[in-house]
Amino acid sequence: MTDITSPPVLRAALWMSGAVAAFSSMAVAGRALSARFDTFEIMMYRSLVGLVIVLAVAVMTGRWRGITRRRPALHLTRNVFHFAGQNLWFFAITAIPLAQVFALEFTSPLWVLVLAPLVLGERMTPMRSLAAALGFAGILIVARPSPETVNAGVLAAAVAAVGFAMNIMLTKRLTRTETITCVLFYMTLLQALMGLLCAGVDGDVALPPVALLPWVAVVGAAGLAAHYCLTSALAIAPATVVVPLDFARLPVIAVVGMALYGEALDIFVFAGAALIFAGNYLNIWWETRRFAAPL
Repeated sequence: MTDITSPPVLRAALWMSGAVAAFSSMAVAGRALSARFDTFEIMMYRSLVGLVIVLAVAVMTGRWRGITRRRPALHLTRNVFHFAGQNLWFFAITAIPLAQVFALEFTSPLWVLVLAPLVLGERMTPMRSLAAALGFAGILIVARPSPETVNAGVLAAAVAAVGFAMNIMLTKRLTRTETITCVLFYMTLLQALMGLLCAGVDGDVALPPVALLPWVAVVGAAGLAAHYCLTSALAIAPATVVVPLDFARLPVIAVVGMALYGEALDIFVFAGAALIFAGNYLNIWWETRRFAAPL
């Protein structure tokens, strides 16, 4: 068992505090922008801000040399899934309570378990099947499917999790040969172009008024910061430590939703999220033990 007082775990906790703050900030900024922009426009501005940040950091640190032109098809495929998932996520945060969106988003690792045999050629083990079953039981509790409870927002959040799962798996394939800077560069570049293309189909791309520029900056910077913090935490502490810390996003965003938007705290969302967490954690714990076991 990992000692929570050990320096790597404390540093991971600090990184995850940053991730929780960044994910929550992106949700609040997305809601603020949704009154003026559609999801394609939000994605366009988010990606443009992110592209500027990635290029600035790459130039200042010399990491721009890691940006290659290898595997363009894989970059494009990955970003199509991520773009679709992120657009659905931005729609969902305007349509249903934030806590419900985040709870459904946490099913992404479980979708990875289900889809990995098809995408990565990995084997579906009995333990992975049990983890997936627990997670999908959690989905049923969170969504409580019925004509009264299932709406466009719930469906959008659920499908977004599938898009994020595909993004996770394709990113895993990319990082076998590409640097993180390269992956982030093409993510922001391609999604800015996709956002411009989709937003401009109707010939009307809304420009941000001065009052909304801070929110545009927040949604772009927070998206990059969240993934950077999460990656940094995973680099210095076991996933069995990081995943429980990541689930701190749920009570935090529930409090944010209650304080800013008057959203009620739903016991079913927390109960379902607990099962989703159990499925995720069980799989990580089992995989960690399996690979750590002596040969």
